[in-house]
Amino acid sequence: MSVEPDLFTAAAEDRQEKDPAGSPLAVRMRPRTLDEVVGQQHLLKPGSPLRRLVGEGSGGPAGPSSVFLWGPPGIGKTTLAYVVSQATNKRFVELSAITAGVKEVRAVIDGARRASGGFGKETVLFLDEIHRFSKAQQDSLLPAVENRWVTLIAATTENPYFSVISPLLSRSLLLTLEPLTDDDLRGLLQRALTDARGLAGSVTLPGDTEGHLLRIAGGDARRALTALEAGAGSALAKGEKEITLQTLEESVNRAAVKYDRDGDQHYDVASALIKSIRGSDVDAALHYLARMIEAGEDPRFIARRLMISASEDIGLADPTALQTAVAAAQAVAMIGFPEARITLSQATIALALAPKSNAAYLAIDAALADVRAGQAGAVPPHLRDSHYKGAQKLGHGQGYQYPHDLPGGIAAQQYAPDEVHGKRYYEPTRHGAEARYADVVERVRVRLRSASGEAAAE
Repeated sequence: MSVEPDLFTAAAEDRQEKDPAGSPLAVRMRPRTLDEVVGQQHLLKPGSPLRRLVGEGSGGPAGPSSVFLWGPPGIGKTTLAYVVSQATNKRFVELSAITAGVKEVRAVIDGARRASGGFGKETVLFLDEIHRFSKAQQDSLLPAVENRWVTLIAATTENPYFSVISPLLSRSLLLTLEPLTDDDLRGLLQRALTDARGLAGSVTLPGDTEGHLLRIAGGDARRALTALEAGAGSALAKGEKEITLQTLEESVNRAAVKYDRDGDQHYDVASALIKSIRGSDVDAALHYLARMIEAGEDPRFIARRLMISASEDIGLADPTALQTAVAAAQAVAMIGFPEARITLSQATIALALAPKSNAAYLAIDAALADVRAGQAGAVPPHLRDSHYKGAQKLGHGQGYQYPHDLPGGIAAQQYAPDEVHGKRYYEPTRHGAEARYADVVERVRVRLRSASGEAAAE
């Protein structure tokens, strides 16, 4: 799958072919066809872009499109590219954005043009971790994708709308991979236990051990197979034909916690964590946090829940709460477990003990309800953009008062459309720092109402 394998890469690949048992279980169990892929069935229907990439129904003038595969680690992005490389009759080249640069990209493009012009051979380029490419590096792909000198398969764990330049994204299809369910992983594990490429029936996996393995896998197929291989190795070393829960715990060094990432326990414990923070019970919140950590929950998931709680349940009662939660999320992403447990603890304690207000949450929902009900009238003329040619003739911007030129920095003029003028969405509490906002918003509203004589009428 590489462009031009060096001597050591070629030797390693040759050794894997001669002695496949020496490869990790996750490598040995890679699907060989799209039909063997676990999960992602929404992307594998007849006529789908991935099926067309491997040559199924790709004839005619509408050739297969370049695609972006977006999803968390371990759910099959690289696997799908590997299947395409094995099944397609096209020239397949792989690059990683971690090690490749513009020079390597241009070499692939030049090779693709030569292969197309000289031999009529199409090229599929798999680019892993594309979000690590700079804007200039991504720009270098544009001509090749636009002219279909290459069909690009790009994998990313980050939101492409933020990490990929829009011209490249607009010329490709974005395929979102869904997290693997326990049933998906269960099928994968059973195949690995019985398949000749895997453990070939050498050990069995009882229900309680399987349940714990699924919990620590966290929806990551690679992690599931790695843990299974470790448990099987320990069992066989002890002369056992069954991977017991104790053996698995010893091999992966994590105790079994009753917690199902995709079942009731997952949602119940996550809900209990947030409700304990909302109720200011710091000790209960730490208990549920510990259960999630010990069960192998993704720390990024916990951090996301804390960020939501900071805005939904605390808001402007403590404006620093969101800063704390965001900083915790950034730190967690950088350091990971086990140190991330300290950061998550700090954020949980801060949020649990902070004054509470859901005023911001209620405010945006009330505003959204009006917009969805059709109350979204025209922008008042004096607020419209007046910088383009002809705007003055339309009356745009006329009568607008610049607040910075007025005492107090508040201009008594109408801002909202007529349909919602006078509506009060934000109703601040008197909790914590929000008490100051309550005083300010009332004074401002009185000044603004005077724009149409409302205050005088009252």
